[in-house]
Amino acid sequence: MARIGFAYNQKPDDEEARPGDDEPRADEEPPSTDDEFAEWDSSATIGAIEHALSSLGEVIRLEANADFPERLRAERPDIVFNMAEGLRGVNRESHVPAMCEFFGIPYSGSDPFTLSLCLDKGRAKECLAYHGIPTAPFRVAHDASNHTGALRFPVFVKPVHEGSSKGITERNYCRTPSEMREQVAFLLERYRQPVLIEEFLTGAEFTCAVLGNGGDAHMLPIVGMNFEVLPSGSLPVYGFEAKWLWDGPEQPLEIFECPARIDEALRCTIEQVVLAAYHVLGCRDWSRIDVRLDAAGVPNVVEVNPLPGILPDPADNSCFPKAARAAEMSYDELIQTCVRHAADRQGVSLPSNAARRRRTSVARAAASS
Repeated sequence: MARIGFAYNQKPDDEEARPGDDEPRADEEPPSTDDEFAEWDSSATIGAIEHALSSLGEVIRLEANADFPERLRAERPDIVFNMAEGLRGVNRESHVPAMCEFFGIPYSGSDPFTLSLCLDKGRAKECLAYHGIPTAPFRVAHDASNHTGALRFPVFVKPVHEGSSKGITERNYCRTPSEMREQVAFLLERYRQPVLIEEFLTGAEFTCAVLGNGGDAHMLPIVGMNFEVLPSGSLPVYGFEAKWLWDGPEQPLEIFECPARIDEALRCTIEQVVLAAYHVLGCRDWSRIDVRLDAAGVPNVVEVNPLPGILPDPADNSCFPKAARAAEMSYDELIQTCVRHAADRQGVSLPSNAARRRRTSVARAAASS
């Protein structure tokens, strides 16, 4: 039986609750604690992933805390399914795969370099631009001076090393140099890292789930964003307000449509750009890539997420599982497909689904006799 390590970071218990009445209004900046653990997973997500992995073998939970290196070395699983976002630092997403490589243990997903590169939005965009992959013109600010240069307003600013919409609010949309300087100064102070400044793209936005490696890498049905459902007067941005203040179980925000309602020509163009970015940045097994159209309708890569969010509840706006469902793939199948891509790439033997079901049936029969 295969031994599947499962690396993850779990939100603290009090982060399970959604923001309540004491949270900031949509026109206010959230306190620093609101998004501190936004990238980490809930117990429900961790349990759902463990259930999916159990069809492939014995699952060994490996929470990516201070004890992780010792536990990884002691357990030495056949392969690690990595969903760990890391504890700290600009290379935090690379720590688990780097330790797997150190101990010679196969793992799923992109390598340490790609994870660090994609978490640095500025460096990732430099790489994309060098290879001729469309991405919005940008600058990286290390202080609050006027860094726009030849950039055209409006611009959008955001922390350069964050994910899960951390630090992304409507205040980041800047119409003038003075607005930009004020918000850049705020983000520098709050997040203690450089700030990306990029021209604001005015077209439609999409997010694209990719599975596979090499020539077999393929895109699942595209998820389109319907910004018309946002409150009147709000910006066409899926940030903190849309994700945490306007979207809730009682009144879900129907902002995503999958498959996106676009013509075949645009779908093919988006696919070409997405797969090019996937390969250029060295993504493996799976990734989610955000794309936005410019004023001329050209798809531009906004961000590449080699550790995609995978919330299991269809009521949650989790785009990778949403794309998988549109492709008639269950949540368990999505997780298992990623692991199989990783196993095939590294020569790790995993049981077929049929063999796994036979062993389960035999075990149940023996237990009941």
